[in-house]
Amino acid sequence: MKRTLVALAAFCALSPVFAQSSAPTAASAPAAQDAASAPAASKREARVEERIAELHSSLKITPQQEAQWSKFADVMRDNGRTMADLYRQRIAQRDTMSALDDMKQYEQITQANADGTKRLVEAFEPLYASLSPEQKKLADTSFRSEHGKARRGGAHHRSRAAGADAASTTKP
Repeated sequence: MKRTLVALAAFCALSPVFAQSSAPTAASAPAAQDAASAPAASKREARVEERIAELHSSLKITPQQEAQWSKFADVMRDNGRTMADLYRQRIAQRDTMSALDDMKQYEQITQANADGTKRLVEAFEPLYASLSPEQKKLADTSFRSEHGKARRGGAHHRSRAAGADAASTTKP
């Protein structure tokens, strides 16, 4: 049960990482895509940093916990970059992908998300162990409430009818 909660907490901690704004179509010139994706990339990075700062504050991380916290935050950043790169590729190729290519790319994104969550859990476990009982309650409540938002149809759940656009702009 504890491991499941940690996995869910890690997933929720990542949810802001995957937020994407609309990107130019694949028919656009590559330079235009790069120019348009630069602001989106900086917004994604800012959202990750915002979530890291928010968690740091809400969990009341102490100086003694900074080493574990830093490892956890670094995994969040790495996961954010990985997912952003994969979604950027998906956006660039969406108009030329076959159905099979689309499924393979979705598999790659899903696997990267699972791998990232596993790394996040591995980084969170020693941090969680170092938390005081009060901090653990804060973490449990914080992650539980974030997961509850996802279940209620938060911003990261999109209609399947939106097709490739939903897959390229979702916020898990």
